[in-house]
Amino acid sequence: MSYIAKPKVAHPSLKRNKLGLTTRDYEGAVSTLCAGCGHDSVTAAIVQAVYELDIEPHRLAKMSGIGCSSKTPAYFASESHGFNSVHGRMPSVTTGANMANRDLTYIGVSGDGDSLSIGVGQFLHAIRRNLNMCYMIENNGVYGLTKGQFSASADVGSKPKKGQPNQQEPIDPVSVALSLGATYIARGFSGDKAQLVPLIKGALKHGGFALVDVISPCVTFNDHEGSTKSYAHTRQFYHHVVDMDYVPPAAEIRAAYEEGSAMPVELHDGSRIVLRKIDGDYDPTSRAAAFKYLRQRFNEGEIITGLLYIDEERDEMHDLMGNVDRPLSELSLDTLHPGAAGLGKVLGRYK
Repeated sequence: MSYIAKPKVAHPSLKRNKLGLTTRDYEGAVSTLCAGCGHDSVTAAIVQAVYELDIEPHRLAKMSGIGCSSKTPAYFASESHGFNSVHGRMPSVTTGANMANRDLTYIGVSGDGDSLSIGVGQFLHAIRRNLNMCYMIENNGVYGLTKGQFSASADVGSKPKKGQPNQQEPIDPVSVALSLGATYIARGFSGDKAQLVPLIKGALKHGGFALVDVISPCVTFNDHEGSTKSYAHTRQFYHHVVDMDYVPPAAEIRAAYEEGSAMPVELHDGSRIVLRKIDGDYDPTSRAAAFKYLRQRFNEGEIITGLLYIDEERDEMHDLMGNVDRPLSELSLDTLHPGAAGLGKVLGRYK
């Protein structure tokens, strides 16, 4: 696989952040994904988020597994650290890297197949440990690299381009994260950059495991009539929960409507759908209320987006383990090695 590097040329009028960098400085290689892929929109949102947070590229670590989604780290922050692991193993590799150097900002990009099928065990334990990272799932309901089979997130009744509708219950990463005690849970839509950017920024600054589940339609295998992960279906059943106040969101589509009101939108194919924004009295600090609300809306066939749950009180992994503040990668071997006597004393506890 070859990647085409973008020319490092920036327009002189481009805004610069506190580091003196423009958004171009946070870009990567030219995408090889299908034209119109929602994942590229997610990449653009990530670029905007890390630019606005003034993150030094060399302080950012990009992690991924296998799948269309896991190619994303190649397309942003080319001057950052990066590791593309084997299928479903991104969480354990990120855990090891985080243990060695807790001072980096970790962002893992995965897919519904990579996280909810072969990698579901690793996904669960990263949540349980409250690993300090931003964990993004680019969720399209299919295996794009292997020609469109249903993934574990495909909804019952969702129709493929060819074959029979899916009859197996989906795994909802948001509900799973709620039940396991994740401390930051959000869901976005790749076509709504104004909402997605602040969600990612909040996840990157959160001290603990931060999940951002992004509905990201596959234009090749899962964007047809009958798919519940298509652009048309997502926009039809889109319900905005709450604006994050980390940064004021800005509308990407040039249309605005008030909370509790509806707005008709004509799609490219001529079809017409209606978006409805619910009232802003949703409480993202109650786990029980969040879980109940998600199930109620799921039973109605609705997709809820926004900051769904946050807990800023629970300690992250390093604090839970009592690790030293200084990154282990900066400690000398003499400091890390307990010596024969010290090692014997530790092992003696298990006899």
